[in-house]
Amino acid sequence: MASVTLVGVQRIYPGPPPRVAVDGLDLRIEDGEFVVLVGPSGCGKSTTLRMIAGLEPVSAGQLSIGDRLMNDVAPKDRDVAMVFQNYALYPHMTAYRNMAFNLQLRGLPKDDIDARVRDAASTLRIEHLLDCRPRQLSGGEQQRVALGRALVRNPAVFLFDEPLSNLDAKLRVEMRREIARLHRQLGATMVYVTHDQAEAMTLGNRIVVMHGGRVQQVGKPLDVYRHPRNTFVAGFIGSPPMNLIPGRLTPDGSLFVSDGGVFSFPPPPEWRTPLAGSGGRAVVLGVRPEHVSLSGSGPAIAARVDLVEPLGQEVLVYTTASSAAAASEITARLAAGPVPVTGETATIHLDPAGMVFFDAEMRERIA
Repeated sequence: MASVTLVGVQRIYPGPPPRVAVDGLDLRIEDGEFVVLVGPSGCGKSTTLRMIAGLEPVSAGQLSIGDRLMNDVAPKDRDVAMVFQNYALYPHMTAYRNMAFNLQLRGLPKDDIDARVRDAASTLRIEHLLDCRPRQLSGGEQQRVALGRALVRNPAVFLFDEPLSNLDAKLRVEMRREIARLHRQLGATMVYVTHDQAEAMTLGNRIVVMHGGRVQQVGKPLDVYRHPRNTFVAGFIGSPPMNLIPGRLTPDGSLFVSDGGVFSFPPPPEWRTPLAGSGGRAVVLGVRPEHVSLSGSGPAIAARVDLVEPLGQEVLVYTTASSAAAASEITARLAAGPVPVTGETATIHLDPAGMVFFDAEMRERIA
């Protein structure tokens, strides 16, 4: 196994005009770590993975695997294995031959190949599928074969490019468990790309949130969720996302007033020092849906109930608080129980312990 280090890495597609897909990426993935690159389509996460694999050239910066600089090293010499979104299995070959094919090309002894394939099949619990062709397999079984094809190579680094996006919801959960189990068992270095934040939050030791070709935040999943660095991370990580309510501090900084004067309240005591000296400043209030309730000691806001979504153990309530000049949409995540009725006006409360403030111009969290 090996670490992966990217220093000032760029990928620029020639124009005209040139397009910067990845811009100044600095990241170190430790030996044995599971790191997930997450972000919306076009953020540069798959391009980053393909640069690690050698499928995309590095326009600037340095990319190393272990202690070896990889900028000009051919993909076949990088000791990485990649699992693709579309499985890329040979339709005329059995699962066994699909898993063995790359080893055969490398000229490994037949007994060694057989031992590797059967060991990988045992690890992935697909021994009974080795004689089947891809058309005879379900999506989840095909994905296991694709994982096995990577596993038999014993690579230094495993790369996953949205491998579960073609599966249904139940199979996605099952395969997430399979990949997590595989990482625990192998202790391998894994880099995983997804746009699905549920995958990112459940799989990664660390997640790397990307947007516009740049890294927005790197950290443990719950740290990123609880302490978003900017409004993009706050609005992207979490389902439903964090409520982001624009407003302004009064000149003396003693009161937050939402745009249009829909509601106002004094900032929580722990925020008075960070917000000191910011009187009159435009800010964005962030509060997670689980910190919005129908009762509590925090600021009370009258809001119209737009939609109620019962989800079994919890209920999502989408509301709008409005004045003549503006409106603020606020989502609440409530425990199952009595809920307001769509169309009525309810009083919602914002928990001060869950509040965070961002600078409205820079979109960065106020330290």
